[in-house]
Amino acid sequence: MNYNNHPRESCGLFGIYHHPEAAKLTYFGLYALQHRGQESAGISVFRDNGIVSHKGMGLVSDVFSMNHLEQLGGGSAIGHVRYSTTGSSILSNAQPFVVYHKKKSYAVALNGNLVNAHTLKNELESAGSIFQTTMDTEIFLHLFVKSLPHGFEGALTAAVSRIKGAFSYVMLTGKGEVIGIKDPHGFRPLCLGRLNGNYVLASETCALDLLQAEFVRELDPGEIVIIGEDGIKSIMPPKPERRAFCIFEFIYFARPDSTIYGKNVYLTRKAHGRRLAQEAPVDADLVMPFPDSGTYAALGYSEASGIPFETGMIRNHYVGRTFIQPTQSMRDFGVRIKLNPIRELLKGKDIIIIEDSIIRGTTAKTRVKTLRELGVNRVHMRVAGPPHRFPCHYGIDFPTTEELIASQMSVQELSDYLGLDSLHYLSLPGLLESTGIEDPEDNFCKACFDGCYPVEFDENLSKYCLESN
Repeated sequence: MNYNNHPRESCGLFGIYHHPEAAKLTYFGLYALQHRGQESAGISVFRDNGIVSHKGMGLVSDVFSMNHLEQLGGGSAIGHVRYSTTGSSILSNAQPFVVYHKKKSYAVALNGNLVNAHTLKNELESAGSIFQTTMDTEIFLHLFVKSLPHGFEGALTAAVSRIKGAFSYVMLTGKGEVIGIKDPHGFRPLCLGRLNGNYVLASETCALDLLQAEFVRELDPGEIVIIGEDGIKSIMPPKPERRAFCIFEFIYFARPDSTIYGKNVYLTRKAHGRRLAQEAPVDADLVMPFPDSGTYAALGYSEASGIPFETGMIRNHYVGRTFIQPTQSMRDFGVRIKLNPIRELLKGKDIIIIEDSIIRGTTAKTRVKTLRELGVNRVHMRVAGPPHRFPCHYGIDFPTTEELIASQMSVQELSDYLGLDSLHYLSLPGLLESTGIEDPEDNFCKACFDGCYPVEFDENLSKYCLESN
């Protein structure tokens, strides 16, 4: 994945209550969620009436050895894989984050982004709080421990009531309880499973599948689930908010074998492709994706159009995160080391490229140029979502408006810039309807497409909605 040109999501979460191999199961759960963050990984385990942790920079398989997992031992555990949307990519910001307060310990991991983090941090520091990191996660813990005089459950609800934005949390206490928390709008996925009577929390169902755990349900927006020796307890918010599940989970982030919001991701992406074929038909010899973006939408487009699907670019699966830099004369090496075209298949053909998104456009431009040099006759591009014209403030690394190429160019201008014969995006109504979700307009956050932000974070936040209505 090219991080300079593809969006990144904040994190993946996993938790399991009261299992003798909690650390090992958490390791495999995080392994299944590796696509949600590759910068750091961490596991915290309840053991000997306290919490022990191991964290490191890099992939799950790099951070943990069998020796690490054996030293962590059993009990309850939570785990985290991270990509930083707030805070630097350094070890001190790796999660779970652990605090000790009045001889008790707590570990917390976050997937998401708090839009009022700066305000809350200033307030807490003015009251004497000292921060060890630049993470939003630490803010939640400060709010939580300050509210503990109201009792454990009261502290949880009080802390959640103060934070705003898109967030899912998993939390581990010094008594071995595991807690799952979802924001009132339900931006980020978090589900509940069961493994031989032990409850499991995970960002996506693919982690449950790997462990052969039973899927129970997704947490409701605003729900707090407490798993302890008395079983499972659910605390619901006093009033429901408008649902705002992140639509980009379906387009890009979630693994295709996961089920989110009650829908299988693979089948939903194929449905996007079929709708795209209806909205933007074009004659061509073949339909192809750039692996792995757009693959499942391309299958749907091919199915609906009757144009054969081909894998015209072959991905090198063994490219590491770093490699020896080539000489200046080896232009576009970063692209070519990852993807190599099948010349005999593509030369002289009219092709349709299916993409899931175009963010900055630099990678797409380079790839189209490569195809032209190869002798491809006509290059059409179809995108399985609307143009990204607005930045995300809820935990996805969409850059500023100025860096989003679709906000700077018309579709025709962008087509010319990329060197295409034609370019077409899936319409927003087409995207929403093809999810198969009832009342999709009222259930998704689509701010990156229409600028209508469900949760305000400054006085200018709603101006795009006001101007468009």
